[in-house]
Amino acid sequence: MKPLFTNFAPVSAKEWKQKIQFELKGADYNETLIWNSPEDIKVKPFYDKEDIKEVLSVATKATDFNICQTIFVHDVDKSIARALDSLNRGAESIAFTIEDESTDVIKLLEKLPLNNTPIFFDFNFISIDFVQKLATIAKTKKAIIYCNLDPIGHLAKEGNWFTTNEKDNFETLNQLVQKDNSLSLFSVNGSLYQNAGATIVQQIAYTLAHANEYFNRIEVTTPHTMVLEIAVGTNYFFEIAKLRAIRLLFDTITREYNQNWNCHLLVRPTKRNKTLYDYNVNMLRTTTECMSAILGGADTIANLPYDALYHKDNEFGDRIARNQLLILKNESYFDKVNNPSDGSYYIESLTHQLADKALVLFKDIEANGGFLKQLNEGIIKRKIQESADKEQDLFDTGKEILLGTNKHANKDDRMKHDLELFPFVKIKPRKTLITPIIEKRLAEKIEQGRLEKE
Repeated sequence: MKPLFTNFAPVSAKEWKQKIQFELKGADYNETLIWNSPEDIKVKPFYDKEDIKEVLSVATKATDFNICQTIFVHDVDKSIARALDSLNRGAESIAFTIEDESTDVIKLLEKLPLNNTPIFFDFNFISIDFVQKLATIAKTKKAIIYCNLDPIGHLAKEGNWFTTNEKDNFETLNQLVQKDNSLSLFSVNGSLYQNAGATIVQQIAYTLAHANEYFNRIEVTTPHTMVLEIAVGTNYFFEIAKLRAIRLLFDTITREYNQNWNCHLLVRPTKRNKTLYDYNVNMLRTTTECMSAILGGADTIANLPYDALYHKDNEFGDRIARNQLLILKNESYFDKVNNPSDGSYYIESLTHQLADKALVLFKDIEANGGFLKQLNEGIIKRKIQESADKEQDLFDTGKEILLGTNKHANKDDRMKHDLELFPFVKIKPRKTLITPIIEKRLAEKIEQGRLEKE
């Protein structure tokens, strides 16, 4: 039997464009159908093989990702119960946030099925003794544990190092690497840049330049995994391409520098476009964002509950967030094909362009002293703020739309009496070494105005 497409003559890009121009009836092709993204990428109405310089090799088997439940540890017993319940109801990994060094981490983990459940930790401190407890557990129980230590990310977000002296932070990390290789120790908080308003090119370049500071300061002699924590936004195809570009450039940089690192993409939906009013729309936003994460090749996905802005952790919000991922993983047919983005000229073209632009910015950062130098000098914050201000202006003028907030808002919505959390930027006066990078949602000003009028 002859292949179907042998019956049809191929159509060139030139012929497609001529047909489109005919249908436009005199309207200008470039002005009508081509739009410019914040990354200065001109998006065309169609793509074909002529737009692809080379086919990229980015392995992204769509259903290989782990569904992750995030748990803030305040009460150890309650956190254990919540972790076990989450695992029984579809979670495949757990991400614990721990702020208190005295937390009994041995008790926290002893009842969990560690042989087949990866565990992530986010700490608000750095401690050799604490990490060594985790190393012992990892060895004895053959557990996969990611410590996600990121003193540079802590400096960027909080304005201070974990410990007073910058040098002490890296000396501690090097001591930990030399003591043990049973743990994944390091991470890069790239989600901070997205949530603060950076463009996609900035997010990629800053994440990689941030990672490169560890490559330059940490000596690893055996292969080591670095967790890249990434937030994905609502620009569906761009976000797929973003994750592919990050993995591609990470591998390129480690190969060029002869580094012994590989990356694990831990991906979450962004907070930047989430809203307080008409909050059910957040479910739609997180669903498409999780789809971008899956198709872009995330290793682990931690969904954001639709009510995370204003409710404390609760069973219903967690269950809905997990179920979104369970449906995507088990009922959306993503398991029927490997590398589902392959063959999409649009995604391939976006991946190439984002990677090329991010590499140029990465090289510029390195040529001008590196990421940490520019972070200390306030350059990174200023560049992100410039991008954030442009996006905020688009939102404020109605050119960037959040349905239910700056378009088709329900004026009868009332939220004041449903707030369990403060949903806006918190101002914490304190002495800092640098001005921190602030995460801020687009809808905050509108929402504050509406709350005042309730």
